[in-house]
Amino acid sequence: MADPRGFLTVRERELAPKRPVSLRLMDWREVVDPADPKVVARQASRCMDCGVAFCHQGCPLGNLIPEWNDLTWRGREREALDRLHATNNFPEFTGRACPAPCESACVLGINQPAVTIKQIENSLIDQGFENGWVVPQPPERLSGKTVAVVGSGPAGLAAAQQLTRAGHTVAVYERDEQPGGLLTFGIPSFKLEKQLVERRIAQMKQEGTRFRTGVEIGRDMSWAELRRRYDAVVVATGATVPRSLELPGRELGGIHYAMEYLTAQNRTETPDALHRSPIDARGKHVVVIGGGDTGADCVGTAHRQGAKSVTNLAIGKQPPAERSDAQPWPVHPLLFEVSSSHEEGGERHYLASTVEFVGDERGRVTGLRVAETGFTPEGRVPIAGTDRLIEADLVLIAMGFTGPEAVADQAFALETGSRGAFDRTAGYATALPGVFVAGDAGRGQSLIVWAIAEGRAVAAAVDAHLNGAPSVLPSPVAATDRAFA
Repeated sequence: MADPRGFLTVRERELAPKRPVSLRLMDWREVVDPADPKVVARQASRCMDCGVAFCHQGCPLGNLIPEWNDLTWRGREREALDRLHATNNFPEFTGRACPAPCESACVLGINQPAVTIKQIENSLIDQGFENGWVVPQPPERLSGKTVAVVGSGPAGLAAAQQLTRAGHTVAVYERDEQPGGLLTFGIPSFKLEKQLVERRIAQMKQEGTRFRTGVEIGRDMSWAELRRRYDAVVVATGATVPRSLELPGRELGGIHYAMEYLTAQNRTETPDALHRSPIDARGKHVVVIGGGDTGADCVGTAHRQGAKSVTNLAIGKQPPAERSDAQPWPVHPLLFEVSSSHEEGGERHYLASTVEFVGDERGRVTGLRVAETGFTPEGRVPIAGTDRLIEADLVLIAMGFTGPEAVADQAFALETGSRGAFDRTAGYATALPGVFVAGDAGRGQSLIVWAIAEGRAVAAAVDAHLNGAPSVLPSPVAATDRAFA
């Protein structure tokens, strides 16, 4: 284990410093500076190598956290990175964009601040790329089997990399002009700089994965034709249908879904971009509806675009600052958190129910009528007589997603379940032989760590299908056991 007395001698969490707000609002670089390796090793020493490591249960990937914590503390970072990569294809993505359910399950967190697992993970992979430890791993031989992966988000990329390394010929189809899906076009650069995605794509290309960008299946090629061309198909298109907010005035100009806004900004940061974002917050009163991570991403983006004011509305109650009795350890609790975006300014309002969008004679939004949220047996409702008007020139709806876009092809019909996601078996297979579904397309809106776990798990399922025998590819225990719970 790591230092047997580490959790007694180092009792506090030490996190990497964030860049000052005044500086980070001037660019799109990541908010957090690289962590000091000495601090990382000191934090790794706090890991107790528990007999029952609940951090494993908390992580859908089943990351070998105590093992790489021990190696990090001993100064054997390259070996630690090997153990990290044994269960996680892309630690640089989870280290930046995962809410760290592993830390919520850390045994030390029962009566002390949890080990900084996410920061240690991030430090290991950054050192790995800096020192040249991360290299392509092409297969020793090819199987002669072909696989199409539709969607290049974290689930599609994980599935593609695993299947390529198993010797199958894999083509990833992406309708956008660059691969990466949500990683490239959804998450702002101040949380995940795009060169991190590009270097992973480069590694995958060197391993043999082929990328077909700018190709939309169902438009440029039929789903049925795709199935005819390949021995297996993995649908990893994500849950991209936004949850709507149909209220009076919804048709007014200046009201957009969050992903429209974030995608537009991310596209302006590509090397060939010539203009500012077509949805620009500069000089505007911005209102973001939705209190989750996507809403926070919109808040941070609006600050950097030069918004005049930013207001973030959430329909529910403000979460508690500490665990409630209803969410005991090791459950990942819903807590009130101040994200880096909220640190940068703006206002947050809870129990805020939007009842109407207000506009001017030009058909542009000028404000929102908002009431206090009440709770009834039928659900949450606006309380009559509590209305107030909030000024707004730009409204962003960040209320989550209802599921994947439907497949409009009778020869490739995928049924949907109660959550709006595509139906599949416990082995990720659909009713169509050779067709599999992974990630948010099959489980509904979820976490990036779940997407990678399912990408790895579906790769093992596809490999077994193609070989007609059990796969040698690892399949995350958490994903196979809990994906359909």
